[in-house]
Amino acid sequence: MAVLLEKGRYQARLAQTACDVAEAQKLRTLAFATEDLDGDAFDEHCSHVLIEDMSTNGELVCCFRMLTMQGGDEVGRSYSAQFYDLSALRGFTGPMVEMGRFCIHPDRHDPDILRVAWGAMTAYVDQNGVEMLFGCSSFAGTETVEYLDAFAMLKDKHLAPKRWLPRVKAPDVFRFATRLRRRPNAKLAMLRMPPLLRTYLMMGGWVSDHAVVDRQMNTLHVFTGLEISAIPAARKRLLRAVAG
Repeated sequence: MAVLLEKGRYQARLAQTACDVAEAQKLRTLAFATEDLDGDAFDEHCSHVLIEDMSTNGELVCCFRMLTMQGGDEVGRSYSAQFYDLSALRGFTGPMVEMGRFCIHPDRHDPDILRVAWGAMTAYVDQNGVEMLFGCSSFAGTETVEYLDAFAMLKDKHLAPKRWLPRVKAPDVFRFATRLRRRPNAKLAMLRMPPLLRTYLMMGGWVSDHAVVDRQMNTLHVFTGLEISAIPAARKRLLRAVAG
């Protein structure tokens, strides 16, 4: 069954069949509130992780997909490359995984679901020698005003190293690193920060200097990268404790 992790009532496993992928697409459609089934051409090239609640007959409560690359020379085939100029990342020499379409069932609020998801990702990273995770971290909606403190904090503390910095490619972007002149309210910033992005940042992740306005998905998103070697030792121990 390709089980990655079992913790408490939850099980994380890799999708094995087309039916598994279809269930993930249904959950994504529900979570992202799209009119049409949330599926694209990238699905067939990705590994899909399913987090199921075994206390409710294996109900799917969370999912995400992973596109594995052997190095930065393959980054052009990623989903993110549609929206960002990732030419700087072509120089990255280690294995990479693009993590995408992460969602939790909108009726589920158990923080253990996110912990199990990251535990499953940690197990996959360790098993496959992955050296960088990346993807698009999304803010709900396309209006920037309620997220200004969050963007100001990203500007102040979490911009990508210059050697990896993505450049603008999408036609509609919010250049928060050059436009914002405010000092962030830390409490408001963290309240407005998406949970997935918050977790990336706690592990030493970084973001692009601009957000893409994606009207098709009704989101603002920033490119997010995480070098595995940069994760603090204490955080690695916590993740591996969950993954173990």
